[in-house]
Amino acid sequence: MNSFFKYFTDIFHGLKSLLVGMSVTGRYFFSPGQIVTQQYPENRKTLRMFERFKGEVIMLHDSNNRHRCDGCGICEINCPNGSIEVIPVRVPGEDGKLKRIIDKHIYHLGMCTFCGLCVKNCPSDALGFGQEFEHAVFDRAKLTKVLNQPGSSIIKGVE
Repeated sequence: MNSFFKYFTDIFHGLKSLLVGMSVTGRYFFSPGQIVTQQYPENRKTLRMFERFKGEVIMLHDSNNRHRCDGCGICEINCPNGSIEVIPVRVPGEDGKLKRIIDKHIYHLGMCTFCGLCVKNCPSDALGFGQEFEHAVFDRAKLTKVLNQPGSSIIKGVE
């Protein structure tokens, strides 16, 4: 007799749960309030993702085309699948000592898992996440990017 009562109690609770869910859906259907749906392909030019969005790794540059990357390679070491390559060169400084600067900071977007370890562990805060998210290409070679812009230099005091 107890299992018989439990069976109908479970059916009653299931129907009650279904009606509660349907009432929420019906309420939004007839009175949606603030509409949060965005018309994606049409608003492509004005679309701005939220602040914590991990679109792609970028090297932050200021208005004078200067960056903070000193080529230490910590981002390359912390990358779990090798999607970052830092190619440093040594150039003589003002005092005659050799100092390390980056020649190329290569980022393989097709290999990236967007874990954020490179951005989080960068001691000079040179890397960040961009807002770009449309990366569909026919050629995988287009997913390999050089992060330091041509003609860029390091900000004084970061070395």
